[in-house]
Amino acid sequence: IEFSNPGSKRCTSAFIFDSSRLKSSDVDPQFPYNISINTTHVPATLMWYSVICNLGAAICQKLKPAENPPSPVQSPSIPINYKYGCIDTCGNIGIPFPFGIEVGCYMNNWFRVTCEETMDGFRPFISSINLQLLDVSFSEGIVLVNNSVVYINCLRETNVVGINLTGTPFLFSDVFNRFVSVGCDSLAAFLRSPTDDYPIGWCAQPHCDNMTSEAMCSADIPPNLSSFAANVTQIYPSNENNRLCGSAFIVDQRYPDSLKRIIPNRNDTSKQSRSYFPTTLLWGTHKRGLCELREGSNISCRSDGAYCWASLSETHLCVCHLDSYGDSDDVCQGCGASIGTIFVLLGAWQSHKLLKRRNNTKLKQKYFKRNGGLLLQQQLSNNEGKVEKIKVFTSKELEKATDYYNENRILGQGGQGTVYKGMLTDGNIVAIKKSKLVEEKVLDDKKLKQFINEVIILSQINHRNVVKLLGCCLETKIPLLVYEFIPNGTLYDLLHGPNEEFPLTWEIRLRIAIAIANALSYLHSAASVPIYHRDIKSSNILLDDKYNAKVSDFGTSISVALEQTHVTTRVQGTFGYLDPEYFRSNQFTEKSDVYSFGVVLVELITGQKPISSSESEEVVRSLANFFLLSMEENAFLNVVDPLVMNGNAKEEIVAVAKLAKRCLNLNGKKRPTMKKVAMELEQIRSLKEANVIEQSTYEDSDIDDMIEASDIASCSTSSSIINDSVTYDSVTL
Repeated sequence: IEFSNPGSKRCTSAFIFDSSRLKSSDVDPQFPYNISINTTHVPATLMWYSVICNLGAAICQKLKPAENPPSPVQSPSIPINYKYGCIDTCGNIGIPFPFGIEVGCYMNNWFRVTCEETMDGFRPFISSINLQLLDVSFSEGIVLVNNSVVYINCLRETNVVGINLTGTPFLFSDVFNRFVSVGCDSLAAFLRSPTDDYPIGWCAQPHCDNMTSEAMCSADIPPNLSSFAANVTQIYPSNENNRLCGSAFIVDQRYPDSLKRIIPNRNDTSKQSRSYFPTTLLWGTHKRGLCELREGSNISCRSDGAYCWASLSETHLCVCHLDSYGDSDDVCQGCGASIGTIFVLLGAWQSHKLLKRRNNTKLKQKYFKRNGGLLLQQQLSNNEGKVEKIKVFTSKELEKATDYYNENRILGQGGQGTVYKGMLTDGNIVAIKKSKLVEEKVLDDKKLKQFINEVIILSQINHRNVVKLLGCCLETKIPLLVYEFIPNGTLYDLLHGPNEEFPLTWEIRLRIAIAIANALSYLHSAASVPIYHRDIKSSNILLDDKYNAKVSDFGTSISVALEQTHVTTRVQGTFGYLDPEYFRSNQFTEKSDVYSFGVVLVELITGQKPISSSESEEVVRSLANFFLLSMEENAFLNVVDPLVMNGNAKEEIVAVAKLAKRCLNLNGKKRPTMKKVAMELEQIRSLKEANVIEQSTYEDSDIDDMIEASDIASCSTSSSIINDSVTYDSVTL
């Protein structure tokens, strides 16, 4: 109706709706409630008859539909196909086969689902297309996902963007979905790909004024659509006031609430207010009629009383027909014989499972004894009250934690084992050490005792600068230790590896030295039983997320009685760190750890490796020997790492160097204790302003002897003693 005043023109709309699905208006019972000029979609019911359709080898008969067909939102009453023994839910979403979470529970990788923790709890995602899963209808052959919105920037030129499912077993459903475009003064063309010249649909929203609350338009989508692109052009480029950031997406029209509040403030030209909308994808072809197969068909579906689904991955799925459609007397042929066969197979499977479980239990008991479980129980019993409680993990727990010992989880490998990064069921990140201590057939008593010794030693230690043992597992072929996870690797890697992003300043190096000294001081004098580490080196010093040092690898450590001053043992250790006095006498004392710590101090000062050789020289050079020579020749400052040499730190570096020289004294009795070393390092740091750095109570008369003795530690690797007992590498936790 056109009034005399052109400004009084009214916008009208017309539609067909299902009155049973909308609340009636109080004014007119035949008119739906809450319908306005802004309404874009209303429900309507269509009648349908299935037609003969060729699905390769399958032909669906023409059948009259049921008198009371279900709502399109509901799924037919057909049993959901969950696979036995598989996790079938994530959050509150059911995951039926062919979808699945665990390995062996999904048909193929296209249907693999990951259950991820989000801010709203655990949510399932289809990993192959990286979309959140909202619902699965097995009977309809559809899946509801949270599809992302394609945003169009606010420039005047044409913008083409899209979403592509080509190559996947999924299609956009043309029954439930619609194209939607949002934006004022816009013409949206929908394409199969950004390179297409011919649109498959279009819609326009030519005008937005103060009376318009929803600046959007929509269009139907064609069948068999696997990709989608939007080409959005502004109709009135000069109209700057009403210009909005546009967007385009495919949305399931059964969820009108998802479209509410989509339009932001018109002055906001940054982005839309929603990022995702529910979209229905086809993963199989639903058929609401009985299925008839051609002669010679290779499809395994029964022809009578069954529904057929031809999935897009060329795998056919069948579901038995129930009373929801057709004749209630129709049943799957051969179901009785099949059920009997199933019961027989289930009985055999259960028997096999029980036998396998019994054999696994016996095997685990065998491994437990072979890996020193009885010895460990005895040791823990003898040390009751002196040890921290450690957890005994099952083999299944650690297999899941390491993704079945995936090579990508390896943190380090060495002479005593391999270390994996793992995540326990409670979310804690741990380091799992698979020890190389028990051979496959022959029990190595010496290495077994080393393994049990490491468990006992670490269970007695509770210090912030010592890596913490959380538990162990002895029921596997190779025994396992579980430690706290230390993320920043070893001091050796940080000092000698390429590390441009985080150069080690002198302040950090001094803090690391103090932490190591405190840990060794605790082991020697504050622990319930004195403990000698016996393998102090930079590769056994781990750094946490704040670069605090932690001492690790206690495989060769030993505890001693309070009155005991030394331990006579076969020489063990690592080149460059071995105490020459211990090398000559086979007697390891607490001062042997002091010598090794002195080498680590020299590493921190110089940034050089403990053992090195040049291509032109065949002789292996000892860092301790080189350092002492430079001290004797007053050329010490020439070997200091340039990264730490500055005016403010010079006096501290000199003081630490003098302390390192005392730690490297040939005569072990003249070396300071670790307690004294820790105190002096603290004084050097805390009394920086005071001029008390020149404190040295020992003479340097033995430097020549020390140099001569240090040559022993750098002898040829062909020595039979060294080849038999010295460890060249270590495991990094």
